[in-house]
Amino acid sequence: MIDDLSRSLAATVQQARTAQDLSVNALAERSGVSRAMIGKIERGEAQPTAVLLGKLSGALGMTLSELVARAENTGELLRRAADQPVWTDPVTGYHRRAVSPMTDSPLELVEVELPVGASVSYAADAYIFKYQQLWILAGWLRFHEGAQVHELRTGDCLQLGPPTATTFHNPGTTPCRYLVALVKGRGWLGR
Repeated sequence: MIDDLSRSLAATVQQARTAQDLSVNALAERSGVSRAMIGKIERGEAQPTAVLLGKLSGALGMTLSELVARAENTGELLRRAADQPVWTDPVTGYHRRAVSPMTDSPLELVEVELPVGASVSYAADAYIFKYQQLWILAGWLRFHEGAQVHELRTGDCLQLGPPTATTFHNPGTTPCRYLVALVKGRGWLGR
């Protein structure tokens, strides 16, 4: 069953693609997501996973949280907790809350809850346009950054390095909650 946020995400992906004058074929080539899946997502026939949305948002030059925020855009400078859009990955149960108001600010805050045993992986191109830090609010996160593995516990904060493939994994016995602080801009491309 497709919910309101998923329908709004479908329209947002299509609007972002057409605003950049990209065909479905061009977006498929950039993102590594099949044309058929992009079509299903844009028509609201498939609920995309975190991995698919990460690939699409990166190919469209935005963060996953920016994509979610655009889908729920209110234009307000204050985003109350009750109004923060929460998206749940239908495969892993991963919850992503867009905390920051949708503004032109380069800073975004995203709260994530990763269920016990869940893993979510992203390609390097999902990180090209931003700097990121992870702050563990509760639990244990095993974060694979390329070949390096970081064991992060409550209170730990990690600055991500240059873009590389990543995997977020919760090996603990309780859900892992963490805050992602992102600064959009030229990111690692500008270094």
